[in-house]
Amino acid sequence: QVQLVESGGGLVQAGGSLRLSCAASGRTFSIYAMGWFRQAPEKEREFVAWISWTGGSTYYADSVKGRFTISRDNTKNTVYLQMNSLKPEDTAVYYCAAKRPNTYSSDPHAYTYWGQGTQVTVSS
Repeated sequence: QVQLVESGGGLVQAGGSLRLSCAASGRTFSIYAMGWFRQAPEKEREFVAWISWTGGSTYYADSVKGRFTISRDNTKNTVYLQMNSLKPEDTAVYYCAAKRPNTYSSDPHAYTYWGQGTQVTVSS
């Protein structure tokens, strides 16, 4: 069982930066691959980024590539999403999620555990 709690969301102007954190409970955090997803009002949940359990592999949605960076610190049971050059279209609730096995997936159905989400609002 893994419990996930996101933090770090907020209101930022276009071009600004935010860093989201996702703190996990449980001593087995390091064996889960982790993903970040987001959901804007009246839109489906969409993939943002994925990181392997060691942090050695990452994948990004085309819409955030070059602007967002996913990372993790297994000693702190935490995964991060550094978001730079934010755009109004990045406005959404951001969720972290955990999955096994340690394979890449952009499908939210592949993830077992989810956090409650943190709101990110980018003003123009």
